[in-house]
Amino acid sequence: MPSPRELRRRIKSVTGTAQITRAMQMVASSKMRKAQQAAIVSQPFARLLYRIQRTATTRLLGFSDPLLEVRPVRTRAVILVAADKGLCGPLNTNVFRLAAQFDQASTLYITAGRKAAQFVARSRRRLAAEFAYGDSPTFPEARAIASFARDLFLKGEVDEVVIVTTRFVNTLSQQAVTLEYLPIGEIRSLKVVGAPTEEELAGINEDTVFEPDAESVMSYLIGQYLNIFLYYTLLHAKASEQSARMVSMKNATDAAEDLIKSLKLEYNKLRQGNITKELLEIAGGQAQ
Repeated sequence: MPSPRELRRRIKSVTGTAQITRAMQMVASSKMRKAQQAAIVSQPFARLLYRIQRTATTRLLGFSDPLLEVRPVRTRAVILVAADKGLCGPLNTNVFRLAAQFDQASTLYITAGRKAAQFVARSRRRLAAEFAYGDSPTFPEARAIASFARDLFLKGEVDEVVIVTTRFVNTLSQQAVTLEYLPIGEIRSLKVVGAPTEEELAGINEDTVFEPDAESVMSYLIGQYLNIFLYYTLLHAKASEQSARMVSMKNATDAAEDLIKSLKLEYNKLRQGNITKELLEIAGGQAQ
């Protein structure tokens, strides 16, 4: 049985831990609201861009672009998006589990986030490039990653590019997903929430006019689409990270508070037992 001194020491230690986790919970909660708002606000634009891109592709028969070329997959690039820090529950582990399913010999990894780079180095996989993005992802950060992946595909160094990331569902739910990225002709799972289906797009009878010409517009649109979608992906990953960290720190704080209550109860019982023992000893001494 622990002594009262040991119990006091444990109570003090757990109380300090609870203060830290509570502070981290509050910080994550503040960042979570900003990240969620950024992800939600970007959805209408992403839906519109997806609609324009898919509508133009279906209307422009015979259009060809190197980014649409489907090739036999000999080498694949994986854009691995993870958090910069831990303490966010199973978020990173779920993403890494998906990333580990690809053949190590024929896969190059483009990492976004410190934890992603650490995973690639620890598992001795082939790292093509390492990128960073902050608590508030910016479009230039996303454009740099998209540009590098696009160059790998255009140079023929890889035949396919996929994204392994986390999709934000709500505060309590984040889903690790694998998204097709290049070639664009193979994109099916990139649809953002609320985007029209292929059947809906096929039923649109609107006339499409391209200025100055269809090829120039589509070439520009495809590049912007890849940049915007990767930016949208980073926003979802950051919202997922902050949400998972807030929930994880709240659970840690609640667990610490429950442990403190249990330790205080044990300490009070032990203290009461010692007082009773001393009173009995005094009463016994007086009786003698």
